[in-house]
This record gives sequence, C-alpha cells and structure tokens, in this order.
Amino acid sequence: MYNRVVIKLSGEALSGDGNGSSKESGSNIKYDKELINSVLTDILNVTKEGTQISLVFGGGNIWRGKNSDPDMDRVKADQMGMLSTVINSIYISDKIRLLGGKAVVLTPFHIGNMTELYSKEKALEYMDKGYIVIFAGGLGHPYFSTDTIPVLRALELEADCILFAKSVDGVYSKDPNKHEDAIKYQEISYKKIVEENLQAMDLAGMILCQENKINSLVFSLSHPNSIYIACKDNNEIYDFGTRIIY
Repeated sequence: MYNRVVIKLSGEALSGDGNGSSKESGSNIKYDKELINSVLTDILNVTKEGTQISLVFGGGNIWRGKNSDPDMDRVKADQMGMLSTVINSIYISDKIRLLGGKAVVLTPFHIGNMTELYSKEKALEYMDKGYIVIFAGGLGHPYFSTDTIPVLRALELEADCILFAKSVDGVYSKDPNKHEDAIKYQEISYKKIVEENLQAMDLAGMILCQENKINSLVFSLSHPNSIYIACKDNNEIYDFGTRIIY
C-alpha cells in the first residue's frame, strides 16, 4: 500500500448520474449518497491499512466558473468555484464522521470557524492522528484548475502518488465516448500526453508532476473498491485505470 496519497474527485462524481434519484433532501445540490458512502467506506478501509489520505474535490456539481455564466468576470466566477469546493468538502467531512471516521477541512483563506487555515505542518499533524484531510478552496487565487491543486499539495506533503478518480477508466488515445477505435493506455508518460494533446489532466499539473518526478493514476470511480485497489500500488489498476509516469 502507498504510505501517503492525494485523491482528486470531481464535483460531478459526487452527483452520480444526475437524475435526482439520490438528491439530498432539502437541497438544490445533487449528491449521490449511495455512491458517496461507497467511496468513503473504501477510503476509510484504506486508512485502516495505514495509508494517509487527503482529498481534493471539484465543485462542478454546484458551479463551473465562467461556463456557468460567460458574462461574469473571470476572477469572480473562479471565486464562486472555490467556494463551491468548500461546500462539497464540508458535506463530505460530515459524511466521513457519520461513517465513524475523522476528517478536517483546510482552506488557504479564513472562513470563520467552518474550516481551518491550511499549512503543511497542520496537514501532516492531522494525518498522523488518523484524520482524512480535505483541501478546499483551491489555492485561494483564480486561474488555477482543481487538477493543479492536488499536484501542489502532493508535492508539499511528499505524497507517493496522486489519484485522479474520474468517470472514464483511464487515459485513451482519443475520446472513447466518441470514437470506437480509441485505444486505452495501461501506462503513459506525461510527455506523451502533452505531445498528443490527450487532455487527461491539467497541463500545468502534468508539467509539475514531470519536473518533480511523481507518478499519478487515472481510474474509474465506478469500479468496485477502486480507491482501495489503486492504493495497493500493483498491476490490478490496469483493469480500470492508467498509470501516468514521469
């Protein structure tokens, strides 16, 4: 098992199929409670094996920056995106509590007593105490995607690997939803992804990973126990994911 990982989950993944069947009562935000409980149970099982876990959530189930309103100022739209990740993180932290785990939400800016201010030392201290650490609010600055944040945090915390849990089961030569002849890679380098413009993850994040020699995994969240298997650091990941190497 890996010793320490950072896991990125999209906001869309939290909402499941989006048909409203799992919609949280009394909320306009869609959360697939069955999927979330399954994923968090998987994560808690990983922590029982001794792996330290930190999480980064997107906010696409709530707000997608200027895509949500093209007329908005980019900075203001990105700020709303940061706050949407905070909402998701607070929600998930309480779900972890209900499942018997411990979680804390760290942000790069003060939000009263709802979160704590991020520092490397604080994050490591919490993980040493068995907490799942959730990084919310991005970097506190616009123009950074939520794919860049887990890379930066992984480098700061000297994580072994970055896990990108997505709806697709790995990196393909082309969009598998549009092209039947798309080829799935078991293993691929950051350099090749950039050269072939495969858009597997954020460009800035890939460059940071390559320069700092840290591997990552892109895998399907829908596969049973996918996070537990991804954290085992063996070739089982190839069944439903792709290893990206530097």
